[in-house]
Amino acid sequence: MSDTSALKQEIKAFIVKRLRLTDVSPESIGDADPLFGGGLDLDSVDLLDLVVGVEREYGVRIASAAEGREILASVNALAEHISRSRASA
Repeated sequence: MSDTSALKQEIKAFIVKRLRLTDVSPESIGDADPLFGGGLDLDSVDLLDLVVGVEREYGVRIASAAEGREILASVNALAEHISRSRASA
C-alpha cells in the first residue's frame, strides 16, 4: 500500500471515529465522494469538528471556513492538503 493510500485509509477511519458515524464504515467512503452536501451529508457543525480534529491530529492549518470546505471536500482533497503541508514543513 502506498503512503497516499495508507493516508486515505487513515483519514476515512479518522472521519468515522471523530464524527461518531455509527452507520458508516471507513471502507464505504469513496476517495472522491463529497463529504458535504451529498456523500456523507455532513453539516457545518461536522465541518467545524473536522477542521479542529484535522489540525490537531495531522498538524496542518486550515485558515478559514472557505478553505476548510475546499480541503474537506473529499478524502482525496484532504489527503492532498496533508501531504503538501508535510512536504513543506
